[in-house]
Amino acid sequence: MAISLDEAVDLTRTGDVWVFRGRSAADRAIQAMTNSPVNHVGMAVVLDDLPPLMWHAELGRSLPDMWTGNHQRGAQLHDLRAAVVTWSEKYGQRAWLRQLDHPVTRSMEDAVLRTVARLDGTPFPSTAKLASRWLRGRLPIRGKDNAALDTAFCAEIVAVTYESMGLLPARRPNWYDPGRFWSGDDLDLLDGAKLGGEIEIRL
Repeated sequence: MAISLDEAVDLTRTGDVWVFRGRSAADRAIQAMTNSPVNHVGMAVVLDDLPPLMWHAELGRSLPDMWTGNHQRGAQLHDLRAAVVTWSEKYGQRAWLRQLDHPVTRSMEDAVLRTVARLDGTPFPSTAKLASRWLRGRLPIRGKDNAALDTAFCAEIVAVTYESMGLLPARRPNWYDPGRFWSGDDLDLLDGAKLGGEIEIRL
């Protein structure tokens, strides 16, 4: 199934995930390292009269962060439509939307905003640190790593936000990678929540 970007922007709601696949060497390295067909993930934030936003982490600073008004790297809150266009036209990425099949309550929206307030501007890790964080996330360690995120990549940002919303169990954020949010993987959401299949976005 494929729909236009305008249709997708009208359709998306808080908690929906947007996944991206590129063809650059860096994109393919992430896909190979994580054994995933995608290399980036973000989460829709759609609140009251605000335009639909995307909450994600990236190296670039092409767009103003809607939380601070600054152009910054790392965890960012962007105008969703502008972010998808940038990832498509500037970074050569294909985009898909996966809709969250679960009601999002006011308390869940508040949890999203608290997470954005806490993590917005968190730096994106270096390539070496990204690889080591992802590998450490697969090592058997007792309990949850409760250390504050001093750096964060895209899947960690979405996972921590889902956890704050009560949609994911508490576990190490670096256990997640973009492929966890693709339908080919098993992402066990809580409280009966599910993510729908990928809807391809036509630009």
